[in-house]
Amino acid sequence: MPEKQKINILWFTKDLRIRDNESLFKVQQENLPFLALYIFDSDFFVQKQFGFRKIGKFRAKFLLETVLDLERNLNQIKIPFLKKSGKTKDIFLEISEHYEINAIFCQDDWTTEESDLQQQIKSVLPDTIWFKSCSQLLLQPEFVFHQMEKIPVHFTVFRQKTEKKFEVREEFLSNRVGKNLQSEITIKGDDIDLKTLGFDDFEKHPFTAFPFSGGETEAIKRLNNYFFETENLSIYKETRNGMTGSDYSSKFSAWLANGSLSAVTVFHEIKKYEAEFGSNDSTYWLVFELLWRDFFKYVSIQHGNKIFQEDGILSKNYPFETNQNLVDNWSEGESKSDFINANMLEIKNTGWMSNRGRQNAASYFCRILNQDWRIGAAYFEEMLIDYDVHSNYGNWMYVSGVGNDPRSRTFNPEKQAEQYDNDHQFRNLWLK
Repeated sequence: MPEKQKINILWFTKDLRIRDNESLFKVQQENLPFLALYIFDSDFFVQKQFGFRKIGKFRAKFLLETVLDLERNLNQIKIPFLKKSGKTKDIFLEISEHYEINAIFCQDDWTTEESDLQQQIKSVLPDTIWFKSCSQLLLQPEFVFHQMEKIPVHFTVFRQKTEKKFEVREEFLSNRVGKNLQSEITIKGDDIDLKTLGFDDFEKHPFTAFPFSGGETEAIKRLNNYFFETENLSIYKETRNGMTGSDYSSKFSAWLANGSLSAVTVFHEIKKYEAEFGSNDSTYWLVFELLWRDFFKYVSIQHGNKIFQEDGILSKNYPFETNQNLVDNWSEGESKSDFINANMLEIKNTGWMSNRGRQNAASYFCRILNQDWRIGAAYFEEMLIDYDVHSNYGNWMYVSGVGNDPRSRTFNPEKQAEQYDNDHQFRNLWLK
C-alpha cells in the first residue's frame, strides 16, 4: 500500500474569501502542500428550532453563490479546492483515508454549534492533528483586554475604551499561487445546487433592497461602488435609516456574515476613502457600526451560551406569553400594525430587512406581543441573508431587555412609521 501524502487542510467556514484571509496566509507559510475544503454540513440544513429552519432559502442561495465564487478565485491561483455535502466529521474521515492530515487551518469560532463541529472532527481523527485557528475579529483580543479587564455591558463604554487608542491590524496578503498537491485530488467533489440543499431555485423579488449576489467578487465590487464610484459613504449617516432601494446603507453585512468580506478590509478602505474624499460623521459612523459588530462578538466570547438563553446575559427575568397565533401573524405580516406587516413581508419575500425595520419588528414581537424573544431570533436566523449569530442574538437580547440595554424601551410603530415612512413609500411597496 503506497504511503499517504502528508498535507494540511485549509477548512473554509465563515471566511469565504482570498483577500485578508489569515488561515490562507498561514497555511501558505507551511512547507506542506494543502487542500482547501468547504463542507455544506447536512445537519445545518435539516435542523429546526422553534419550528424554524437554521438556514432558509435566501441565505442558502447566497452561500452557494459565495462558495462557487470562492472556487473560481482559488482555481485562478491554482489552489486545489474540494466542496462536499454531508456530515463534516464523515468528510474529514474520508479525507484522512486518502491523505495524512498534519494540521487544519480554520477560522476561530466559539459558539456552541461551531465548537461542537470541531469536537466531532477531533473525535474521528488522530490526536496528533493540530487545529490552527485564526481570528474573525476587527480588534484583536490582546488590544481589547489591555484596555479593559472584561467586556462592559454597555457598548458606549466599550467604544470609548477602544477608539481612543484604535488598533486594527493590517490585511493579510496571501501568495498568489498555491502549493500544489503531488497529484490530482483523489476524492471526488460534489456537484451542489439549491436542490441538493433542500430548496427549489427561485428568482430575486423585484422589490428587494438587497439585489446582490454572494461571493467575494461581488463584495469588492459593492465596496468600490458604495465608496469610490458613488461616494455614498459620505452621506451614510443621513441615509442609513432608509427603508427602500439598495443604497440607503452599505449592505456589507451579508458578505461580512459569511466572511466573503472582512471587517479589517472595510476599515482600511474607509481610511483610504477618508484620505481621498475627506472624513465626516458618515465615514466615522460606518466604523462605529463595525465596532458594534465586534462588540457583540466579544459579548458572546465573554458570556458563552447565555446569549441563547431566555434570561440572557443579565440573568434577568423575561416574562412572556405563549401564543402561536400571534407568532404566526407576526411572521406572515398579518399583525395589527401596517408598518410591522410591511417589514415582515419584506423579510418573508426577500430575506432582507432594514436596520430600522429589524428594531421595530423585534420590539413589537417582544414588547407588544409579549412573545419569547428566542422565537423571534430563530425566525430571523432562518430568513436573513446576512444572519450572524453574534449580532442576531445580541440585538434580540438588546431589544428584549435581557442583553446590553437593560432599559425597558418600546418602539411605537405608528410614530416610527410617521418618522421613517412618512410618505408611505415603503408600506405601499409591500402592502399592495
